[in-house]
Amino acid sequence: MKFVTAVIKPLKFTEVKAALSRAGISGLTVSEVSGIGRQKGETEVYRGAEYTANMLPKIKLEIAVSDAFADTVIAILKDAASTGEIGDGKVFVFDLAEAHRVRTGEQGDLAL
Repeated sequence: MKFVTAVIKPLKFTEVKAALSRAGISGLTVSEVSGIGRQKGETEVYRGAEYTANMLPKIKLEIAVSDAFADTVIAILKDAASTGEIGDGKVFVFDLAEAHRVRTGEQGDLAL
């Protein structure tokens, strides 16, 4: 099993969610986060003073999938989240040692 974490631009969330849904992904955890990377933030003017907002809003997705489906999910995330611009995000993949469904007690791929 794999645990896939993606950090994407908020404007791409609806498109990414729809693409994952079409592929049969029904389990997804979503968090609103902020961060800094190569995008380096934006310079804005507020009440005549210029400041840099370097912590930009992002969406963090967490998805647990079977090994057989991991490459498909990664490809969907990379394709649907891409704008071709800096700051499109990252996809991280971790080995998932165990998964347990609390309600039924199922384990492993069955719990996903």
